[in-house]
Amino acid sequence: MNRFQIQGLKQDDFAEMVAEDVERALAHYDEAINKPTMVSVGKIAGSIASAVTLLSPKHQRAIDAIHADLPGLASKFVRALAAEAARRSEAGIAGVTNPPTTPLADVEPPSLPKSDDLESMLIEDWAGRVAGSTYLEEHLRIARSTLHRWQRRGEVIALRKGGRKHVFPLAQFVDGRPVAGIRDVLSLITNPRLAWLWLTRPSAQLDGRVPIDLLRQDQVDEVVEAARVFAPG
Repeated sequence: MNRFQIQGLKQDDFAEMVAEDVERALAHYDEAINKPTMVSVGKIAGSIASAVTLLSPKHQRAIDAIHADLPGLASKFVRALAAEAARRSEAGIAGVTNPPTTPLADVEPPSLPKSDDLESMLIEDWAGRVAGSTYLEEHLRIARSTLHRWQRRGEVIALRKGGRKHVFPLAQFVDGRPVAGIRDVLSLITNPRLAWLWLTRPSAQLDGRVPIDLLRQDQVDEVVEAARVFAPG
């Protein structure tokens, strides 16, 4: 097991745990910091820690390779975050989950590889964290029979690895179940690899937002319509 794997914890629970630890550390070492700022810092730290665990091993190793530069990059991120917060506050859109304008909205998402190219790519290099049925049964309490039933019905994305073995991207599960909308997306984008790649990348059809993030927020209709526009043919 690598150091990013979280046993017995959901991603949201892990983020909350990190946030609480950061808040306690701030309270201990900086008595002058106010409570709202303390909570915000904890939430930022927890969200980043959780997001890193969902990266592919390749991208995790890339981050490891530049650890000396991380403080500077983190400072740039915080300054950009503060500038965006100030912009939203001045525009009167603070607290809006999806404001009318976002940095991603003005950026054209990169084109996705073709299906044939995906088949030759290592799953670990692009799919994020994946796991087999044994891991899902032990850590998410998903019985093999249930997993196979979901797979037959197209309710879960299974990526074939090697001959007959399948692995399952972990980001598609919430509370031990696949998020709603996976079946609809697979009915439109029938290649599982292409479907998962589309789900996990900023989508031009969604103004640069990431489809799987929206499905995890129960915004199914919008994602399905975007998949219909994207679907080959």
